[in-house]
This record gives sequence, structure tokens and C-alpha cells, in this order.
Amino acid sequence: MPEDQKPTRSSPTWPTAASTVVGVMGDPVAHSLSPLLHNAAFDALGLDWVSVAFPVAAGHSAAALEGIRVLKIAGLSVTMPHKEDAYALVDETTPVARRLGAVNCVTWRDGSLVGDSTDGEGFLAALRRDAGFDPDAKRCAVIGAGGAARAVILALAGAGAAEVVVLNRTPARAEVAAALAGPVGRVGSAADVVDAELVVQATPLGMARREGSGSGQLPFDAQSLHLGQVVADLVYHPRQTPLLEAARARGAVAVGGLGMLVHQAALALERWTGRAVPVEALWAAVEARSSG
Repeated sequence: MPEDQKPTRSSPTWPTAASTVVGVMGDPVAHSLSPLLHNAAFDALGLDWVSVAFPVAAGHSAAALEGIRVLKIAGLSVTMPHKEDAYALVDETTPVARRLGAVNCVTWRDGSLVGDSTDGEGFLAALRRDAGFDPDAKRCAVIGAGGAARAVILALAGAGAAEVVVLNRTPARAEVAAALAGPVGRVGSAADVVDAELVVQATPLGMARREGSGSGQLPFDAQSLHLGQVVADLVYHPRQTPLLEAARARGAVAVGGLGMLVHQAALALERWTGRAVPVEALWAAVEARSSG
């Protein structure tokens, strides 16, 4: 779009009734960085689009998605507690979403709601950018068996990981999650962390800072981490979790959770707009907010 035709993205002239709307729904959702990331992309692309947060209480997913149909909202990021409900409510799903039984991205396309999951692909993109790490033929250990962990497990197996070991307090949940990796997946123990080339912490434990090494209730000792490993914590607030601090102290490469958030948002934006998204513009917006 020529410079003189770009929309004026500032109040009071913007947004207008002609602006395309996307958003994020969840509960809670006021803390979400998704609108910041989405709007940064729209700024960079010169699109007359706007992203907002929609607080939607648990149990109201159906009404919210019906609102997308009625209002013709172009796209929606889906966060807790709606990912599984949204999966059951959309008209179409991608193969990845079907494997996971959950969606984090809904696109309004030709009168239908299409559900996808961009978390796993976003995680792989973050690993490449932040650590130069390719999971192909690598031994990986994933801590947790929840939605984020399952997305990572499926993505690692799809990227050619030699082994994906799952550690979780509940063995039955670990078995279900490990099955997503097919023949390279199995339930493991703390001893497997030592041999892993990639260790992924995919539980919310890092959100609460603890004394000492920060291993807290993790099913392994953070002091067992070592040089030659990449350690990723999917928690992005705080950006420096106790586990990441312990990993760096032991010589491992530490990767925070913000990258997964940024890259999965970029993938969602590409699905909504049909345009290549300048990911570094999203990173710049996040860094500016952090330093502000």
C-alpha cells in the first residue's frame, strides 16, 4: 500500500467502521500480549486492522464463537480455558488441531470457522531464532503433559526428534502425551534429563519465583543441567525464570517462553491476513514494552 494511502492508525480517526477486527479471548485475558503483537504487525504492514482482548468466562465459548460469525471478526487467538471447547465448536480443523484436540487460532474463512494450533510450530521457530537449535535427530525431554506440552511434543516428533521423553507427576497423563510422538515418544524419569539435548519446561511452575535453584516441584534437579544442552521454559512472565537462571549457571543455553508467544502469534496473523508477517516488528514491540 502506498504511503499516502495507509490508514491513520491513531485516535480519533482510527479505528473506523471499515477497520477489520481480530482479537484474543480468554479468562483472564487483560494481561495478554496478543493485541500488542497483532497491532505491531498491522502497523508494520500498513493494514487497517485492529486487535483487542475479549474477556470470555469459562463455559461461554459457544456464544463467543457465534459472535465471530455474526460480527465477521477475521480471526481470534484462543487462550485458557477455551482451547478444547473451541476445537469442538469450529467448522473445520487442521490435522495438527485434530491430533491435539485443541485450537489456539480461529480464522473466519469463506463463511466458516477454521481451527488450528500454532503453538508447536511457534515453539520450533523460537528455538531456531533464539538458540539455533534443530530438533532433528536430537534427544528431547518435555516436562508436563498439559496443552502446551502436548503441542511441543507433537511438534518435536514432527521435526524429526530421535526421542521425546515426557516427565509428569501423573503417569497416565504422561503416557497420553508421549503417545503424540508416536514411536519416538515414551514416559521417562529424571535420569533422562541428563542425557537430553533439549529440555522443555512446559508447566506453569516458573511463574512463581522460588528460593535457590528454582527447580521447585519439577521432577528433576535443575543442578543436573549442563553445558551442551538447550533448556526452554515456556513461561514468559517472568522472562527470567529460576530454571533458566539455573540452566545458564550450569552452562546450558536458556530459551524463555516469550519466543513461542511471538512466533505463534506471527503464524496466526499469516493465516488471518494472507501476508508474510515481519516477526522482528513483533519482537521490537515486546522489547519496547519491557523497557518502558
